[in-house]
Amino acid sequence: FFVFSHPVGQYNRVWIPDPEEVWKSAEIATDYRVGDKVLRLLLEDGTELDYSVNPESLPPLRNPDILVGENDLTALSYLHEPAVLHNLRIRFAESKLIYTYSGIILVAMNPYKQLPIYGDAIIHAYSGQNMGDMDPHIFAVAEEAYKQMARNNRNQSIIVSGESGAGKTVSARYAMRYFATVSKSGSNAHVEDKVLASNPITEAVGNAKTTRNDNSSRFGKYTEISFDEQNQIIGANMRTYLLEKSRVVFQGVPKNLIIREWEAILSLRV
Repeated sequence: FFVFSHPVGQYNRVWIPDPEEVWKSAEIATDYRVGDKVLRLLLEDGTELDYSVNPESLPPLRNPDILVGENDLTALSYLHEPAVLHNLRIRFAESKLIYTYSGIILVAMNPYKQLPIYGDAIIHAYSGQNMGDMDPHIFAVAEEAYKQMARNNRNQSIIVSGESGAGKTVSARYAMRYFATVSKSGSNAHVEDKVLASNPITEAVGNAKTTRNDNSSRFGKYTEISFDEQNQIIGANMRTYLLEKSRVVFQGVPKNLIIREWEAILSLRV
């Protein structure tokens, strides 16, 4: 029999909602007692705040500084929205790291620029390594899938999801590049380019411009890569599924939808 309580005491740090920063850190100035309607907080800028609370919705606690920047979110003492966002922000803004694990899930932050972390030397560094032995990376996920396929002779799947402009297509490209390199597939070394270039007409009709992505796909993609008995790539194909028919036929607000029909026309002329 266990009893868990929220340790809201003096000097503990908590997160409170903020209209500009989403979440703001604060230190508890006085002990909280059950039944109190107000929690006296000390903000990081030195100002005091009387924060309204109730026993059912106490502010989430902040993790100790020693845990900030962990490469696996499951290592945090308190795992909630502000803790996740703060950890990702610290790794991205201060440590210049775009990848973070959450168990077996890889969280990727889109830097919107090219980074020197996808070359052949990096690929070979992750080849043969166990997931978790090295820093979080899309290559670590790809290596785990490739290793499980080769060892157990079973199909593997990698699900790449995210909002518009998150970098899903680029992540899939890097994973395919990893497979082509470690499998020593020779002429298939640029398999990711061949697969991603296989459906330009569909992309031209269905893609749209959004506030975060000038070429946002309205399609879900299922990419299948085939390997032979020596675990070398012998082929690949991609299926597309139209996910948002409504956004193909009218302008969305505030997404600034621009259907690229002219690309389809130019492609047909070519």
